[in-house]
Amino acid sequence: MPIVPVETPVPPRAVDWAALPPLPYRHIPRPTPHMTRFVATELRRTACPMPVAVGGRVQVQVDVAVLIGADGLVRATIPRAIGCPTVEQYAAGLVVSFARGNLVPRLVSEGAWYRASLAFDWAA
Repeated sequence: MPIVPVETPVPPRAVDWAALPPLPYRHIPRPTPHMTRFVATELRRTACPMPVAVGGRVQVQVDVAVLIGADGLVRATIPRAIGCPTVEQYAAGLVVSFARGNLVPRLVSEGAWYRASLAFDWAA
């Protein structure tokens, strides 16, 4: 039986969040109260770290790296780790929905990565 060499997997590169340009939305989306309630509930329900309230408000920001395809649609998302996988994946899904039909075509490039940021804010 012939020996087939195994390719060594390339370790993933860290995302340089500061270098990613913002995702060019036509209309900047804002999470609804229902979306924010879901995030707040998930943080309380799970072992996720709860941010410290400041001025009576709790704020959670989730950054998502977004790859745009040739057709101007989102092809991949990578949420920035905040220690709460459920909220990270929820935010990534929201970004896909928010981007659908809401990007400025002349400002997106095929194969380019962008950064979307979602801020969830509620009373402590």
